[in-house]
Amino acid sequence: MSDVARAAGVSLMTVSNVLNGRPNVGAETRLRVLEVVDELGYEINLAARRLRSGRTGTVSLIVPRFDHQYYSELAARISDVLAPEGLHLVVEQSGASRERELSALSLARLQQYDGVLLSAVGLDFQDLDRIHPDVPIVLLGEQDVPDRYHRVKMGNVTGARLATEHLVECGARRIAVLGGRLEAPHPEMATYRARGWAQALEAAGLSPDPSLAIPLESFSIAEARSAIRERVQGGLEVDGVLGVTDEVAIGAMAGLRDAGLVVPEDVQVVGFDNLRVSEHVGPGLTSVDPGHDAMVAHALRLLRQQMDNKGTTPEHVVSEVALVVRGSTRRPVNDRK
Repeated sequence: MSDVARAAGVSLMTVSNVLNGRPNVGAETRLRVLEVVDELGYEINLAARRLRSGRTGTVSLIVPRFDHQYYSELAARISDVLAPEGLHLVVEQSGASRERELSALSLARLQQYDGVLLSAVGLDFQDLDRIHPDVPIVLLGEQDVPDRYHRVKMGNVTGARLATEHLVECGARRIAVLGGRLEAPHPEMATYRARGWAQALEAAGLSPDPSLAIPLESFSIAEARSAIRERVQGGLEVDGVLGVTDEVAIGAMAGLRDAGLVVPEDVQVVGFDNLRVSEHVGPGLTSVDPGHDAMVAHALRLLRQQMDNKGTTPEHVVSEVALVVRGSTRRPVNDRK
């Protein structure tokens, strides 16, 4: 590092700031230091750094899929918070595979990071109960987890109930939950959101029709589009759709259009996630906002507490949700003149 500083004409601290990704270095200086690093073949010895400081300066985020917009936005939000602190984010794709999630929690992999944020899908309660990671970890998602883990999850049931109540208030009575599962071997996003849908219908005096719970495998836009189009063209009557994610809801709007229906005049649609793209589709998508920034803040707070050995009593946090109303739903019946 001294050689790099000497060749670049900067201080050791500046070299350290550049190598650790800290933001308080000018662009030209950063570029000059990086060019010298390349010329001299300097390599950071992560093992030595960890022995010296106890830290690698890297946090891992493990998600099921890169191609789902929700996880892209999650990674961006986490990176935006970590970068000013000089922490790097490494994102891995598990494919929702039990084997790949177990691999990500192996001792060799964990030693590369100061902490891990894992969106667990493939692992079940028993798997997690057998693992005893020696690196700070926070679990994200709906799976049941042992009490000793820190966990942050969305208000899935509350959010789906809020969305369905809104559709009922806006006059919908035949409301489908696209992507919802009434039953599953293990609790998951699709079952929790279907549960909220059913609770809202029952509270409104409407009996949940099992034919209106339409399961999906990948929750992709294309799959959702095809599924709702085929059901409607096959005779299924709907005047409202709750997509279990915004991508599913966007697919639903396309599929309804394919079937000759107009949103929201013929069928009203609500999504879940309040992705950035949702306000830019036509019409703008009414969606449940799961509290993205608050979830990131909670997850990183719990991770930092473990990293600093402070207040490590496990917490299970459920985010607060809110409904963001846009053009894919009509005005509530009681508000119409």
